[in-house]
Amino acid sequence: MEKIIVSACLLGEACRYDGKSKPCEKVIALAEKYELIPVCPEVAGGLSTPRAPSEMQKDGRFINSEGADVTENYRKGAQSTLHTAIENGCKLAVLKEKSPSCGVHCRYDGSFTRTLVPESGITASLLRENGITVLSEDDL
Repeated sequence: MEKIIVSACLLGEACRYDGKSKPCEKVIALAEKYELIPVCPEVAGGLSTPRAPSEMQKDGRFINSEGADVTENYRKGAQSTLHTAIENGCKLAVLKEKSPSCGVHCRYDGSFTRTLVPESGITASLLRENGITVLSEDDL
């Protein structure tokens, strides 16, 4: 059975910054055809649940709403997710849209005003750069 990387929050795991999940029935239904490998890059990068929300800044750094620089956590989480994908032979990932890690088509702009920009998160970009097809829950 083909394996795919999936944002754990979309499978109902309470790992988001707010301590909640965002279960998506379309994503959960993928388990009928694929072996789902749940990941949360932010947790894999060492961030806690719950945690202060973070956004990518124009200079590429990740800053949380309390002003702390959490860039290394985001980089580590993206690398960890890529490693998991390669280790499991995943050619596809389904990731949570709007996330600073997982956003596929858009993410927040770094101003903490809920303004979206048409750019991918760090993990989605890294997976794509390494030949993995990346979809959001909205693409299903």
